[in-house]
Amino acid sequence: MKVVGEFSFANGARVVKEKFGSQLAEIYQCIEDIDLEKFKTKESKEETMHGRMLYSPPELNKEFKRLLHPKGWKSHREKCEYPDYYVNGYSHPGSKGAFRDMDFVKDSLGIEVQFGKYSFMVYNVAAKMTIFRNLGVIEAGIEIVPVKELALQMSSGVSYFEQFTWDLEKRGVSNIDTPVLILGIL
Repeated sequence: MKVVGEFSFANGARVVKEKFGSQLAEIYQCIEDIDLEKFKTKESKEETMHGRMLYSPPELNKEFKRLLHPKGWKSHREKCEYPDYYVNGYSHPGSKGAFRDMDFVKDSLGIEVQFGKYSFMVYNVAAKMTIFRNLGVIEAGIEIVPVKELALQMSSGVSYFEQFTWDLEKRGVSNIDTPVLILGIL
């Protein structure tokens, strides 16, 4: 695999390159070490692509873990304690066992690898990374997503770099946003 696109959200490129240069080099090396063709293992059952071999997002995620964990990148989980609340005399108990997690964290840099729906990409950058920064877990983040050419070779509904970055650019940056470098991979 290779990185074929970079998008800087909230000065993410500058922050990541200046403060986390060695960690970014590890991420680039990890991406380069993945032989994409080994992961074309999913036979589509979708009507529009029935029988076609597609890239498997769960297997690709496992490969990122296999390559990054030995370098000290670990997932991070935060327990969520939702309060009990009352509406019109009815009690709604808080959630037990709820959590938020980040795929990888090392030295205050968080990484999310996303081969899913568009809404997950937006959530990762616009909400999750801000939450983890506010909790003191990360200072900045990297979001790794497929470019359209790769997404078209996955199950339908997988979003892609070009769409995601266009929307972020049109959304603009808020004063609560976290610096994120978005990497488009193929």
